[in-house]
Amino acid sequence: MELLTQLIEFFSSYGYLAVFGILIACGFGLPVPEDISLVAGGVISGLGFTNPHIMFLVGMAGVLIGDSLVFLVGKRYGEKALKIPFISRLLGPETFAQVQEKFHKYGFWVVFFGRFMPGLRMPIYFTAGTSGKISFIRFFITDGTAALISVPIWVYLGYFFALNLDELMEWVRRSQITVLISVALIIAGVFLFFYIKSKIEKKL
Repeated sequence: MELLTQLIEFFSSYGYLAVFGILIACGFGLPVPEDISLVAGGVISGLGFTNPHIMFLVGMAGVLIGDSLVFLVGKRYGEKALKIPFISRLLGPETFAQVQEKFHKYGFWVVFFGRFMPGLRMPIYFTAGTSGKISFIRFFITDGTAALISVPIWVYLGYFFALNLDELMEWVRRSQITVLISVALIIAGVFLFFYIKSKIEKKL
């Protein structure tokens, strides 16, 4: 709650630019939860400081640019970037190896679900860049699709509960779990649909 209140005060003073800057910094591992930053952006819209629809667009731009920059650093410098101090603090060799293994096993799905895993986004997106197995365009589309699910949820949640922060935080806690479960069920449903469809087509 304290962090949310501080972000609301900061964003209220500096508006869209502050939200945009914080979200880009979150992409590089700033120890401020991206979800709470988006919620705070929604709250200041609910309080009348900004427009919620523009805030949604600013939120999308901030998270996608931040994620893309992390990916491009990994793509440009590879594992040498692990020697950069601020990256090495966030992503040690052991964590890098673990994420790399998951990425090689599951491919771009790791990028998609990385959007819903706070604390793992930066390692996942950096590793995706170093892998050489996913183009920037495909990364951007995959990350953007996931962001279209998560970003509006947090921004509009903050907007609608701007006048009741206690209830807002309760909804945030519920939504973090609900969103991940919902996405997993949607993906499972899509796979099941295409599996059944392929079986039917073979019989026909």
